[in-house]
Amino acid sequence: MTQSDVRVKICGLRTASDVSAAAEAGAAYVGFVFFPKSARNVSIGEARSMAVSAPAGIAKVALVVDPDDALLDALLDQVPIDMLQLHGDETPSRVAEVRARYGLPVMKAVGIADETDLPALSDYMQVADQILVDAKPPQHADLPGGNGLAFDWRLVAGRRWPVPWMLAGGLDAGNVADAISLTGARQVDVSSGVERAPGDKDTDKITAFCAAAMAP
Repeated sequence: MTQSDVRVKICGLRTASDVSAAAEAGAAYVGFVFFPKSARNVSIGEARSMAVSAPAGIAKVALVVDPDDALLDALLDQVPIDMLQLHGDETPSRVAEVRARYGLPVMKAVGIADETDLPALSDYMQVADQILVDAKPPQHADLPGGNGLAFDWRLVAGRRWPVPWMLAGGLDAGNVADAISLTGARQVDVSSGVERAPGDKDTDKITAFCAAAMAP
């Protein structure tokens, strides 16, 4: 498998032009954030508008943080979502519950800071369809992700897991090729690394990131 087979997720999109830019750059996934504390937060109506106009073939992902069923019911009733990304403190049992209730693939984000965080990956891999391996947020941080922080990629270098996984945390066009080379990741996720400012995506940065991640 070559680097050109790497799949890219552009997360935290807020406009239809963001979605178009991601699709034109070759992204496999677009992510919409439903978390009021985030500068990338969108309403259900805004997400619906973006999702229905998204090109065919691109996977639409809803990022939610410790959601209750009422939120998920309202969200999925209105927005054509292909995958749920659980990015809070959801337990393995809650992940399994969400997956069973809604019949959609579930990606669970797991924050990594050091080796003591690695066992959680195995726990969630038993119940999730995919794992997002992200940098663990600083203590008392307002955001569970999207902080522009990287972790020591050597912690996951060369590992083989039973479900697909995606590398996130501090990636940008300048370092994503090295991150892929070191870790063997076949999927990468970016949000702050393709922005002018929090929540303000830059089309040129999206294009450059996808090109660097998928370079032959």
